[in-house]
Amino acid sequence: MDWTIPKYKKSQVDKAGEILAKENSTSEQREIALAVLNNWRSAHNFPMNTFQIRLRRLSKKIDKGALVVQRLKRVPSIIKKLRRKQTQTMNLSQMQDIGGCRTVLSDAEMVKKLVGIYKKSRGLKHKRVNEKDYVQKPKPDGYRSVHLMYRYKSDKKSTYDGLLIEIQIRSKIQHAWATAVETVDLFTKQAIKSNEGREDWMDFFKLLASAFAKMEGEFSVPGCPIDAQELHDKIKEKVGSLKVFPKMNSWTKAIKIVEPKMKELHFFLLELDVSSENEQLQIRGYKKESGQLATEHYLQAEKDQGGCPDKDAVLVGADSIDELKKAYPNYFIDTTSFLDYLRTYLSSKP
Repeated sequence: MDWTIPKYKKSQVDKAGEILAKENSTSEQREIALAVLNNWRSAHNFPMNTFQIRLRRLSKKIDKGALVVQRLKRVPSIIKKLRRKQTQTMNLSQMQDIGGCRTVLSDAEMVKKLVGIYKKSRGLKHKRVNEKDYVQKPKPDGYRSVHLMYRYKSDKKSTYDGLLIEIQIRSKIQHAWATAVETVDLFTKQAIKSNEGREDWMDFFKLLASAFAKMEGEFSVPGCPIDAQELHDKIKEKVGSLKVFPKMNSWTKAIKIVEPKMKELHFFLLELDVSSENEQLQIRGYKKESGQLATEHYLQAEKDQGGCPDKDAVLVGADSIDELKKAYPNYFIDTTSFLDYLRTYLSSKP
């Protein structure tokens, strides 16, 4: 495969990030900055694929049904992170999750086991530079997962030395919760994922995250009721007032999916449009050797969408369409697993 090589110095990458973060940058400045960003982002493909191969091998040893994918961070998400108050002092070259790999395991015990393997690994040339265990300490909004960040190092491919790659390790129920949040964000024009959503929806997901944590025998979300009956009653009330089941089921029925007909594809460009006149998911597939072309099309799709809240795009590396659907149910507007977990919780005794 013809892997993208970084063409710019970190100082140039950081300057591009500054231009994109400013509201008053000219269109010409932004166009040049986007070209720099796209090269920088695309260059993460090689180290990201290296980490994905190892993650898949280790995950399958623990859980044969493990789901492993890789993705490049979306340009709107990168720019938003550069502008966010908590992270606005961060330089673009320091961003740790531009290239990311994710594994979804059957349960929380398997998550702990895999995290333990990574943390005990000796002889790895890649340096672990950060760790965020949101299972032991859930985010205030309810998000739960384990993130491990590494700095790539190789004797054979030193061109990519220093690039940062993030590994996310989740259980199925944690994954169902996180992707349901993104689905609601898309259809209701919110930003719950960034703590900028409606209070009623944000409360619902926070309460449910605490309930799911208890189902897994893990730590509760701060600020949620400790009493099981009180937690159950509050979630049941939110489910009714927000009409969670009918809304999510109607969203799934509305979406039209256009899949590629080719086989043996490795990269998938997902372009989602949830505007009322055109609710569609268009999927473009690329063979492994066409990764650079895929990233070029990815940037063009993001430009064409122009920040429209009804549209979204993501480039994902996966072994099959089936794996893709399980890894990104939010793009397929598939909340089946989430609703199954919710139904199980509501039918259980507090």
